[in-house]
Amino acid sequence: MRRPTIADLAEAAGVSVATVDRVLNGRYRVREETARRVLEAAHKIGFYGANVIRARVLAEQPEYHLGFILQKERHAFYQTFARQIEEAVGAVPNKRLRATIRFVQSAAPAELADLIRSMKGKVQAVAATGLDHHDATAAVAELRAVGVPTFSLLSDFAQGVRESYIGTNNLRVGRSAAWLMSKMACRPGKIVIFIGGHRYHGHALRETGFRSYFREFAPDFELLDSIVNIETRQLTCEATLGLLARHDDVVGIYVAGGGMEGAVAALREVRQPDDVACIVNELTPESTQGLLDRFVSIVMATPLPTLCSDLVAMMVHAIEHGMAEYPGQRFLPIELWTPESL
Repeated sequence: MRRPTIADLAEAAGVSVATVDRVLNGRYRVREETARRVLEAAHKIGFYGANVIRARVLAEQPEYHLGFILQKERHAFYQTFARQIEEAVGAVPNKRLRATIRFVQSAAPAELADLIRSMKGKVQAVAATGLDHHDATAAVAELRAVGVPTFSLLSDFAQGVRESYIGTNNLRVGRSAAWLMSKMACRPGKIVIFIGGHRYHGHALRETGFRSYFREFAPDFELLDSIVNIETRQLTCEATLGLLARHDDVVGIYVAGGGMEGAVAALREVRQPDDVACIVNELTPESTQGLLDRFVSIVMATPLPTLCSDLVAMMVHAIEHGMAEYPGQRFLPIELWTPESL
């Protein structure tokens, strides 16, 4: 198969060979619309100089610097999240974008607030995961006052001040988890709920949805008091072992936030596969293995590629067109993974 020529590219883009030459060599200015048409055609036909054309087109564009704040730098889910962000930033075809990704090291609201403030004067838009706390809200308000929009991810915070929330509808996630749990449990019995903390808005909504479904449709089950695990596997493991030792009629475990590794480890230690219905969040190597070994029944996952591509587009739109008069929400569908869907 022969390599596409400049003449082929000109024909595919609907312009003259001279115009393609100007785009390639940058000797004379070409209208932005024309240059982008040539770039799109170059990618479409596999023209060897597509990267050169892209560089010429982007050289005329302003560079946008985007800031991202995530949790748990060593956790597989957030490592994947960071990679997806970088891929989404690099995949925008006609913008010069640069990403800075930072991780909080603790659950202290002040640390999240400081990281948000540290982005001021360095980026044009911020997106963050974190606690719903007045310190974080104050930091978001400071950025908004100087024209920097902030987006909340996965678990909403700074409502009324942040630009938009993007993630799953956590109330529906909780109700969906409850529906699944009520169908999978081998019999009515006790159900354990773990939440990361009292300040995670998403966890609170999941817990609310979970409990409201059981009150409405499955009152034969007994939901025990929710346990705060600070999203750590050790606390979750110890608490699960204690509950299973005290209650031989536990039929379900729902980990509404992080720390699911501890629940799975406890089930491996004292129960048999499929003995307890266990629902956790996010597909990671450990939750995948839990599914395969049947100590995890369902994984409810965030569609990260979609989230990241939509997020980057929203951030660029806010930079170019200004912040919205009324903060919004972008709900994404839940991905459900079972042992048989891997």
